[in-house]
Amino acid sequence: MAFIRKRGESYYLVHNVRENGQVRQVHLASLGERPRISDEVIAGVRSKHPFLDVDWDHLRQKASRDLLQPFQHDSAYLKSLLASIRSLHMDIVDLPMPALGLGRDREVLPQVVSSLRLLRSTLDVKLNQLRKERPIEFGT
Repeated sequence: MAFIRKRGESYYLVHNVRENGQVRQVHLASLGERPRISDEVIAGVRSKHPFLDVDWDHLRQKASRDLLQPFQHDSAYLKSLLASIRSLHMDIVDLPMPALGLGRDREVLPQVVSSLRLLRSTLDVKLNQLRKERPIEFGT
């Protein structure tokens, strides 16, 4: 049975196997600082371990419960997130959009545009949530 394990600041998807009477832990996937079970993680585990039976719904529920832990203990995670947002902001500012369509990987430009649209809609949702909770501070 696969399960999520935290080591240091990172989460991992692991599975126990018994070999010669000893239990050994098999590393299935690294989930990073927040335990997200994405479709890419599932596809990667299925391709590397095709005969492993994993209850993905249970793991996703467990991961969604564990997602709240960084916010409950201290603000270190939020500070790290803020640094990532600032870095992403600068990367997007420096992104030469017309040049992306001229390179060898022309199919990348539509993917970048699609990802930026998804990011914009995600940010809109989060900002609207903040406005509803604290209308005086954030205004319109």
